[in-house]
Amino acid sequence: MRWLRQKKAPSTSDTEATPISNIPHHIAIIMDGNGRWAQLRGELRIQGHREGAKRVDEIVIECAELGVKFLTLYTFSTENWERPKSEVNMLMRLLVQNLKVMDKKLLKNEIKLEAQGTLERLPSYVREELSRVIKLTDIANPKMTLSLALSYGGRQEILDATKKMFLDVESKKMSLTEISEEKFRSYLYHPHFPDPDLLIRTGGDCRISNFLLWEMAYSEIVVRNEFWPEFTPQCLRDAIDQFVKRERRFGKTSEQVSAVSKSRELESI
Repeated sequence: MRWLRQKKAPSTSDTEATPISNIPHHIAIIMDGNGRWAQLRGELRIQGHREGAKRVDEIVIECAELGVKFLTLYTFSTENWERPKSEVNMLMRLLVQNLKVMDKKLLKNEIKLEAQGTLERLPSYVREELSRVIKLTDIANPKMTLSLALSYGGRQEILDATKKMFLDVESKKMSLTEISEEKFRSYLYHPHFPDPDLLIRTGGDCRISNFLLWEMAYSEIVVRNEFWPEFTPQCLRDAIDQFVKRERRFGKTSEQVSAVSKSRELESI
């Protein structure tokens, strides 16, 4: 099987891989290891973040070309506010610099930008630039929707959703008997995003670090040892290959999954 691309013919390096029909609908990525990558080279941590920003461009475009419909990047967590103030300030400035140059790339590739998290904690100049690019790329029927998780924490998202739901119950907009998983989802930051099919974490650590805690219930997880500045489009395709080879049972048995698959195959004939 060969990788199928949109608007791009396969290169000689695109050998055995996954057909476009099996590409995950929603990929979430924990882009870890920028600082460690720089320190191992005797460089300042911010240089790792600058190099990591280049990978963002490459991976976002690659995901869109492969047919991914939703991509969520863990860009800055609520815990990251505890880092040295000088590093946080540099990260904020770097984010604005990247937003200023990524807008045209997003438009050219029909990618819509969104953001989620406690965005009110971001400096005003960051919010303004983020708002500008979000409005600019608010296109109908985008090829892919990209969400930046900024000042984001999974526990905070669940707390915020619970508070909003409580206020609606208190004001009689809904009753306790109406509360369900589906109803609760509607109070999350991005209820229109499907749950991630695949979570990719770079940097080798095997944890989800307070990322999409509600949404990640049945996501397949692939941990890569490469630091984020080393994560190439080929690494992405390798991670997707791992995903496709797994059996997603969602609590069912293998026999049940196989029976459902065969039934769908017969329906499509």
